[in-house]
Amino acid sequence: MQQFGHPALAPVNGPFGFVVIDKPAGLTSHACVSRLRRSYGLKRVGHGGTLDPAVTGVLPIALGPATRLLPYLPGDKTYTGVIQLGRSTSSDDLEGELLEQQAWPSLDEAELDAALEPFRGAIEQRPPQVSAVHVDGERAHARARRG
Repeated sequence: MQQFGHPALAPVNGPFGFVVIDKPAGLTSHACVSRLRRSYGLKRVGHGGTLDPAVTGVLPIALGPATRLLPYLPGDKTYTGVIQLGRSTSSDDLEGELLEQQAWPSLDEAELDAALEPFRGAIEQRPPQVSAVHVDGERAHARARRG
């Protein structure tokens, strides 16, 4: 039997590499990984960064030995979105209980642009209660929705 002196030269059995998906709203990043794990019959499957369940977006998923490459993926995320002015919910998203709704003032383009300026560029943000960050070993969105 031939021995391989370096793990990188060992034969690979089964699929390996990256699958890049457009994660739909409503699924967790972990659910996407689980589906691919079952589909390919693999034990080693991982994603390149958690996206909140309500968020759609590009989610790179590594299969098999490619999971070793995940730490080398660029980690920055860019968000684009649609806002609803005048609404306030218990979770800061559309799924929470509506706490307040106001008619929003008529704004011209320059006023709207000025109001949105603080939200452009790199922003150090405090994650909302309903997010994918871990709090005491549990996803914040699971804790918030449970109460």
